[in-house]
Amino acid sequence: MSVPSSSAAPSLVVGFDLDMTLIDSRPGIAEVLEVLAAELGVVLPVAEMTARLGPPLDLMLEPHLPAEAIGPAVDRFRALYPERAVRSVPSLPGAAAALAAVRAHAGRVVVVTGKHTPNARLHVEHLALDVDVVEGRVWGVGKADVLRREGASIYVGDHVHDVEGALAAGATSVSVLSGGATREELLAAGTHVVLDDLDQFAPWLEEHLLEQRTAALEADLRERGSLLVAYSGGADSALLLAAATRVLGPERVVAATGYSHALPQVERDPARTFAEALGVRVLTPPTHEMEREGYRANAGDRCFFCKAELLDTLVPLAAEHGLAHVATGTNADDVVAGFRPGIRAAAERGALTPLADAGLTKAQVRELSRRWALPTWDKPAAACLSSRVAYGIEVTPHRLARVERAEGAVRELLAGAGVAVRDLRVRDLGGGPGEERARVEVDAALLRGPLGEGRALVDELCAAVRRTGFATAELSRRGFRSGSMNELLDEPERWR
Repeated sequence: MSVPSSSAAPSLVVGFDLDMTLIDSRPGIAEVLEVLAAELGVVLPVAEMTARLGPPLDLMLEPHLPAEAIGPAVDRFRALYPERAVRSVPSLPGAAAALAAVRAHAGRVVVVTGKHTPNARLHVEHLALDVDVVEGRVWGVGKADVLRREGASIYVGDHVHDVEGALAAGATSVSVLSGGATREELLAAGTHVVLDDLDQFAPWLEEHLLEQRTAALEADLRERGSLLVAYSGGADSALLLAAATRVLGPERVVAATGYSHALPQVERDPARTFAEALGVRVLTPPTHEMEREGYRANAGDRCFFCKAELLDTLVPLAAEHGLAHVATGTNADDVVAGFRPGIRAAAERGALTPLADAGLTKAQVRELSRRWALPTWDKPAAACLSSRVAYGIEVTPHRLARVERAEGAVRELLAGAGVAVRDLRVRDLGGGPGEERARVEVDAALLRGPLGEGRALVDELCAAVRRTGFATAELSRRGFRSGSMNELLDEPERWR
């Protein structure tokens, strides 16, 4: 099997203009121009000058002052600006939401503006705009150097010269109609997108990133030729399998699900049914995690040994079937989650991570799956059974079977009571002989409803768990939390 590409999806960097894109600087600039005109003894058409902000101040003053007076006038304007023009300037509607939309994708925000840099920073600080970099005194195509340096793939502005800067940088140009330029002018300048205001930016960004990352995923898969997908039946690996089938064709894709004590029985048939519906071959090789001491010991790196066993099984299987690569359903959120020793094991064995490399987050995996009408689009997370056993307690087939029986009993009880549960975990907390404890986690919403209105159903639930072999059982009042067992580790950083 060939070595996978080490390139990860580029981080998101979005550039924004400042005046009339993020802030309505007209009142402040107008006030300073009035004071400057009075000091210089000239008449400046302030309303006209502030109607279409964007050009640098010296260009704005050029028609109204002698050439030798422009430099001193600019210096005086900048000196007056902090006291006269900052407090009166508001952010434009949607500005905070637009910046938050970038942050939601772990992105960076760069303000690139023609304004004097110290004054631009005063506005950012006064309005508490969530910005990483402020670069001023750049105009038109000159903005391209900053955008390229910062790695910005999108630039948002209100002026035709903002469009020039974005295009020169090779960035997607997004224009807003808040600065006086018309839609026709901006389109004629070559902008890619025109928005009425920044309130439309967040939904546009979501759609743009999904389209961009989907295209990147398909391009990556197209280059691979053939693929064996480590397929668990969950939303991530199901999307990867569907995408690979679309791009490569079912004859060049195989789904492989490792069968072991850790895979719940209830997951097996639905996973196979989905894969077969795509027309791909389904392989179910046995895996033998229990034979790995590190897996049984169940320290913080248990997932490393589990994934190592899986990939040590699948890599030769892919070669046997003439498939060029093995890929996992790791998504972009998994990579930055901070506690994924299994990702390291897979990487060491050359596994591809196409979803993560394309930058697809869990939310985007679900949205794309929904659009493709995949039944897994809203499937709850279904971690392996060993994730239910508290770290430091030996993983055994007996413990895994007991957890599976307990979860089945709880689901059956709640269904009989007319309670629909989405996320459910029975956590094995260990204990001496005859003292083994279980903690039940269910959707938090149920704790405010049927499981919070009285003790009768909770008592029945705990009794059902005890009948499967636990000495004691309790219902967590914090509800289901993915990865909650990680909180019990003494030194979580050791395993990251």
